Amino acid sequence: MRKQIVVIGLGRLGLSLAKTLMTIGHEVLALDNDEKLIQAISPFVTRAVQVETTNESALKELGVGNYDIAIVVMPEIEISVLSTIVIQKLGVPYVMARAVNELHGLILEKMGVNKVFYPDRDMGAGIAYVLTLGDIIDYIPVTSGYGVVKMTVPADFAGKTLSELGFGHLGILKVVALILQRKRDILLNPDSGEIINAEDVLVVAGNWEKLEDLFAHLKKAV
Repeated sequence: MRKQIVVIGLGRLGLSLAKTLMTIGHEVLALDNDEKLIQAISPFVTRAVQVETTNESALKELGVGNYDIAIVVMPEIEISVLSTIVIQKLGVPYVMARAVNELHGLILEKMGVNKVFYPDRDMGAGIAYVLTLGDIIDYIPVTSGYGVVKMTVPADFAGKTLSELGFGHLGILKVVALILQRKRDILLNPDSGEIINAEDVLVVAGNWEKLEDLFAHLKKAV
């Protein structure tokens, strides 16, 4: 599903994230106070604006509060925290923020940020893919347009087999592992007739477009 996403902070990670989000079909507003960075990203996003990201009035005028997701990426802790406060005050429903260390991450968590990520552990492309599908825990890009997804199983799918959930019917998608949380066990290359439970976790490999088709198919099946 196409989302409106604002990316705040355009260092290397922010640039990668903004470009990837555009590539997979989202509308992206890129914000930074550095004019050169704004010029660099402008051809690759929906809109890019040079602005002081801690200025509530300026962000309100840009309509940031109407966006579905905000991602605060700048590494400076004070600016990150202040920008995040502004974003939350504007009413963005889902806020992600980069943490440069554990203390920074703890502060962001205490502020009620929906997802805190660490650049040493999470790459821009992976974060972008995780954002697009709510049941995704993690995404690891392997090559262009292809990767491995770790996903939770919605409760409504409990008691169904992998085949009934659409695996194997929407292109080349392979369930490479089924993590059985109830048994603390992992099934590698599970059979299509394997019945899953709500608390289980699936690891699926395939083409990104086919993965999106699969999730759309699953949502319609609920």
